[in-house]
Amino acid sequence: MLFARRLPAGAFVSQNDLVKLLDIPVAPLRDALKILETEGVLTIHPRSGIQFVKPGLELTRSTYQFRSIIERAAVAVYAETAEDAELAEIERRHLTLIAAIESDGLTDVGKSELESLEQLLHNAIIGALNNPLIETSYKRMHNYLRLVRLDRKLTAPLAQRSLREHMLIITACKARDPAQAEAALHAHFSAAMQRHMGLF
Repeated sequence: MLFARRLPAGAFVSQNDLVKLLDIPVAPLRDALKILETEGVLTIHPRSGIQFVKPGLELTRSTYQFRSIIERAAVAVYAETAEDAELAEIERRHLTLIAAIESDGLTDVGKSELESLEQLLHNAIIGALNNPLIETSYKRMHNYLRLVRLDRKLTAPLAQRSLREHMLIITACKARDPAQAEAALHAHFSAAMQRHMGLF
């Protein structure tokens, strides 16, 4: 709903409005809203309405700080333990998309693949820790990341920049160089945060 842009970020709506918008009964909606409130996506104001989070600079900074703390530890492990075949497939898909964008620009299919590659690489890195608590926290953080990205500007050059930053991480992991992988990941997050803040 929010991520599909049926409601703007920061929207304040009544429970009845949501029932009509989503065409679902009140009881399951209420349960879902409570879960989303614990996830930090919205705030329920009794007898007033529901307010969805509006991403801003503070949420952007906090989200990337969290990612950096968790993933920098994880990527060092990933660089040493990732399967060669997995790294080769991730690299292949990145190179294919880079070539497609150079040839055809950033199409809707390209945007979808970019999102898939974001999840593929970063989830693989987090998975290297084999820690259910971290994975659960990371999934929750991903909701914030999706909020931060709702209004992001995405063009072919920006997509290429992100993909090439990914390639530096992948190359370091293929070389089994944890320190270089961590440095490449840190540089990627710093650049991504600046892009989200409009600092190109």
